[in-house]
Amino acid sequence: MKARKTPLRKCVVTNEMKPKKELVRIVRTPEGDVIYDPTSKKSGRGAYLTASKEVFEQARQKDILSRHLKTKVNDDFYDYLVTEVAEGKSK
Repeated sequence: MKARKTPLRKCVVTNEMKPKKELVRIVRTPEGDVIYDPTSKKSGRGAYLTASKEVFEQARQKDILSRHLKTKVNDDFYDYLVTEVAEGKSK
């Protein structure tokens, strides 16, 4: 059987190419909402981040998600990423 290729994506903060499963996808939906997409299948403009607290904090400081998603991302959303997503991935 052929070995499958692992899909790679680029983290918008660190600019590192990593396997898709190591990253989290953030999506701006067609309605304009910014959400966390654990399935990586929701429609809309997406951005990938490395699943670590440090990267989420760096994205907040530089407001990287607002630039990539072309909409304003609230601090509440960054708080959600740090508390729920980063701690959930590290377990």
